[in-house]
Amino acid sequence: MELVILTALGVGGATVIGALIGFAFGGVSHKFSDIILSFAAGVMLAAAVLGLIVPSLEGGGEWGILITVAGIFAGAVCLNLVDKLVPHLHKLAGEDIEPHRATKLNKVLLFVTAIAIHNLPEGIAAGVGFGSGNTADALLIAGGIALQNIPEGMVIIAPMLSAGVSKKRTLLIASLTGIIEVIGTFIGYFAGLASAILPFALSFAGGTMLYVISDEMIPETHSHGVERAATYALLVGFAFMLVFDFLLG
Repeated sequence: MELVILTALGVGGATVIGALIGFAFGGVSHKFSDIILSFAAGVMLAAAVLGLIVPSLEGGGEWGILITVAGIFAGAVCLNLVDKLVPHLHKLAGEDIEPHRATKLNKVLLFVTAIAIHNLPEGIAAGVGFGSGNTADALLIAGGIALQNIPEGMVIIAPMLSAGVSKKRTLLIASLTGIIEVIGTFIGYFAGLASAILPFALSFAGGTMLYVISDEMIPETHSHGVERAATYALLVGFAFMLVFDFLLG
């Protein structure tokens, strides 16, 4: 049990470590914010496909393709409803900001919400590994998730700072996304049904991320005259996570 607790804290803490690193890149000028957001979109795209959708297909068994497709659309619809029903996400940041920055902050927090949602099934995956009794494989899974969380924590920071969120609140929000992963680890370890729902949960989280990338991030980064640079930044972000995943095996 002690090993599970330490692993949960390590997996969630990796996001916080990444966030702290991200502060080193948070002071860039506004003209680079679209490029940073594009890089984040590339990281999220790779995480959605390689870390969520592909494992969902592999773990879904005979009905894997149906479970995965259903999860993707369910995740997208869910986040679409969140976007419609909670139109003032900037209030979650506790910031008194100008109206022209509220829309941008709303989009940034929606993308942070998608990362938080995707952290839950990742944590469940780590917990299920320990629940299976194979400690070696469980540690490998948890280690891979933790390493992936570092760059994910990094890319959360700059978009929030550029949207007007204070450094203190930015770190708090980033830390909360890591705490969600800790909760997911314990759910996966203690809940016997977690392994059964994991394929759907993974694809659901992947759908939320694909929704944000397509509906919010790409349009935002292609509306201020740096479309080509933003496109290459997305490719760099995707390739970065692709190499990361390949090296982890």
